[in-house]
This record gives sequence, structure tokens and C-alpha cells, in this order.
Amino acid sequence: MVNARRRALLTVILMVAGMVTASGLAGPAAAQPSAVTVAVAPVTPFVINNDGIWSGFTVELWQAIASRERWTTDWLAVDTLDQQLAAVAEGRADVAAGAISVTADRRQQFDFSQPILDAGMQIIVPDHDPQPSSPGLREFLRLVFSGTMVTWLAAALAITILPAHLLWLIERRHADPAVSKSYFPGIVEAFGWGLGTLAASDAASPRHWVGRAMGIGWAFIGIIFVAFYTANLTAALTVEKLDAQINGPNDLYGKSVCTEAKTTSAAYLTRIDVKPVLVPVIEQCYDGLRDDTYEAVVFDAPVLRYYVTHDGNGIAGMTGPVFHDEDYGLAMPVGSPLRARIDQALLELREDGTYDLIEEKWFGDDQDTEAGSGR
Repeated sequence: MVNARRRALLTVILMVAGMVTASGLAGPAAAQPSAVTVAVAPVTPFVINNDGIWSGFTVELWQAIASRERWTTDWLAVDTLDQQLAAVAEGRADVAAGAISVTADRRQQFDFSQPILDAGMQIIVPDHDPQPSSPGLREFLRLVFSGTMVTWLAAALAITILPAHLLWLIERRHADPAVSKSYFPGIVEAFGWGLGTLAASDAASPRHWVGRAMGIGWAFIGIIFVAFYTANLTAALTVEKLDAQINGPNDLYGKSVCTEAKTTSAAYLTRIDVKPVLVPVIEQCYDGLRDDTYEAVVFDAPVLRYYVTHDGNGIAGMTGPVFHDEDYGLAMPVGSPLRARIDQALLELREDGTYDLIEEKWFGDDQDTEAGSGR
């Protein structure tokens, strides 16, 4: 009887010890950090630093996630996207948050959350009032030395040969001819009369009545020729001006294009052989656009759209459609235990309307989230 009681007591003790041990083993594996280090780099309107106070679309979205998961946030401020990803890779940060594109190459190095914004690239150009019928000096000089001008000059010379010879033949019979009776320089003088009349300028008047009659007819021909020439010159200059406008990636060749280095925008432009000017931060592209140093800036569409409606209002304007669609995401180390909880929180934020409120605050209720491009 005593042995039976001892065995029963021993069994209970072992069961309790096993439960305590199991709970001790499971505890660390299931534990989640209460403080999360987030690497951020300024990129308006996603991450904005106002004297140490962080705001922006991605910042507020992360704060909503952290609040739902009861995490505190330690912000790790860096200057560029490249430094953000390096901080995560080196273990100095748990998450990188901003305007980070999810790419195949980055997926091999990091885990990403569900998309926080659908994105694609776009172009901005100086906000000048287009004047396609009033081209500048550069376009005019280019046309002056173009094949079009050579063609019209050749046509003027060709159609002047016949009347020049007729005038010389007629005038040489007059006692006081308007041109020399000798073929040289008579034909040259007659040729000058023909070109002068064709260009509607003052020219020597023929002395013979037949020459004068021919001069009247030739003057009408000159009016028609000048009208046709002017119309074609204007059309050529207009086409030249329109061809210089930028409406998409195919119009960037031969233009001065700026974008931020080490971004998907830089990689895309290099891949299509546009050869952009690369700068450390996108704000330097804005400065160059303002000074007419660059003809276009290619970057994240939501970033560019925010710029042209705020600081860049009246300085730059959007042009062409969105291209090269990509998604933004939060980057974490491969195998991060935070990923599942972040994804769950994002789903809940979308379902309860919190995500929509944050998005509307920063992009407006008419923001097309299909537009935009990651970095």
C-alpha cells in the first residue's frame, strides 16, 4: 500500500517536472522580441525625419504593426537604401522599412513581408510651358544645317536656272540691258535676279517688256515658293520640337537623365542603355531638374508624384505612364521570426481599414496604388 502511494507520488512529481521542462524549452523558441530595431533612410513621403521625429507612410504603417504586436521600436537612422539593407544583413537591425522594392536578387538575401504598396517607375520633367511652334535657337541652327535646308536650296537653284537664261537671252537684245550681254557675267547677274525675285527681295528690273512680263510671272512663282518653304520650315521645326519631348522610357535616349544610385531605377535605366547620371540621393536630381541640368528624372512614381504636388509644384511635372511595376516590402534577415507576425498584422490592418486611412493620408483618396516604383 505504501509502495503504491510512493509510486503514485513519484509519477505526479515526474509529470509536473516534465511540464515545467517542456515549458522552459518551448519558451525561448516561441518568444518574440519586445523591442524591434528598424533601419530607416529618408525618402519622402515614406520616411521623413523632422528633428528626430519620424513620420511618413511606411513609418506610420510600421507603428500600427508594432502597436498591434505590442513591440517598441528602436529607430536606426542611415542615409541610403544600401545602408538600410546592410544594417539588416549585418544584424544591426531587425527590419528595414522605407520604399524598398522586392526583387528576385534581394529575395535571395532577405525575407520580405507582404507588399505594403504596389509600385512602378515614372518620369518627371521640368514644368515648362511647351511651345512646339516656337523652337529655340538650338533647334533652328540644327535645321539650318540639316538635309531639309539643303534640299530647299537645291530646289531654288534648280528652278532659277531656266528663267535666268531666258532673262539673259531677252535682255541682251535691249540697248540698255539690265544684265551684261556677255554670258559671263551676264548669266550670273540674271541668276541673281531670279533668286532675288524668288526670295521676294529687291532685284534689278528688266528693260525689255518681255523680260518685265516674265518678271511679273516669276514674282508670283516666288510668292508661292516662299509660302511653301515657310510652311515646310515651320512644320519641320514643330516636329523637331515634338520629337524632343519625353513621354516614356523610349524617349530617354540621348537625353540627360538623373536617378538615385543603387536603386532599381538605376538598374533598369542601365539595362536599357539609357546611361543615367547617378547621384547619392534623389533630392540632388530635383536640384538639377530645377537648374535645367537634367532633362528628366526617373524614380519611384509615388515619390515623384508627392514631390511634384508639394516642394516641386511649378518646378516639375509628371510625364508618360507608369512602367516597370514592382512592389514595396519590409526587409528582414532570412528566417526572421518576425515575418509571420508582420504579415498577419498587415492583413489585419487592411481588413479593419487602418491601412486605407494611412494610405489616404499620405497619397490622397484618388491615389492609384498600381502606380509607383521601388528603389
